Amino acid sequence: MSILKRTFAVAFCAAVVGLAGCASTPGQNNYFDDAMVTARVKKAIYNEPALKVTDISVKTENAVVSLSGAVKSRNERTKAAEVARHVDGVKLVKNELKIDPRAQ
Repeated sequence: MSILKRTFAVAFCAAVVGLAGCASTPGQNNYFDDAMVTARVKKAIYNEPALKVTDISVKTENAVVSLSGAVKSRNERTKAAEVARHVDGVKLVKNELKIDPRAQ
């Protein structure tokens, strides 16, 4: 009887592990994909020499990136959207940045 229980337990564990591997396939725009896109966009904006701003918030939902916050000029607003648009995994950019000459 214990051999039967052990066999069942091993089969059950193998099935659970197999199904867990199928739960998160890359490219399905799940939470982790969106988090990676957000991180890449933030890094790209931070590394862009033409953008000297720190007041940009980035949110991603289903590979659609939303930029919010304040920038100093129209050029910075356009450049931030352009940089975000070229990041791998971004489908669309919603540019909700406000222009405020006093922005940092």
